[in-house]
Amino acid sequence: MKHNANASHTSASKQLTAFLDKFEPQNAKLIRACRAELRKLLPTAHQLLYDNYNFFVIGFAASERASDCIVSIAAAANGVVLSFYRGASLADPKGLLLGSGKQNRFIRLASMETLKDREVLALIRAAAARANTPLPTVGRGQLIAKSVSEKQRRRR
Repeated sequence: MKHNANASHTSASKQLTAFLDKFEPQNAKLIRACRAELRKLLPTAHQLLYDNYNFFVIGFAASERASDCIVSIAAAANGVVLSFYRGASLADPKGLLLGSGKQNRFIRLASMETLKDREVLALIRAAAARANTPLPTVGRGQLIAKSVSEKQRRRR
């Protein structure tokens, strides 16, 4: 059977819309705006969709593998964050990155202004430059629905 990339994208787009419809309108609007901005910053990255128990996540990755994720938008009922998959290894002279895990760090996104901050953009560029798998130099990444949990915390 031949794989239809267009059909996969349409299905993932429909799933993305359904995932976002679970959020309060202001959070859904922020998630959409952040996604659009990250698409401009990382145009060749694949977008990996996860609707897990705790969070809805859009990961921006060099491949279809979660381990190749550079940054993610992670959202729950209480807000939206920009997550850096290998944030613990990034230089963070302004102390913007939160979290204490061995690998992941995040920045709370109260508005688009945070994502557009010069220091945050520098962290995104640094994360992309340090990725284990480099982003493709040409093309446009795909939207890929990876997993959906049956049980989820409320999104509103």
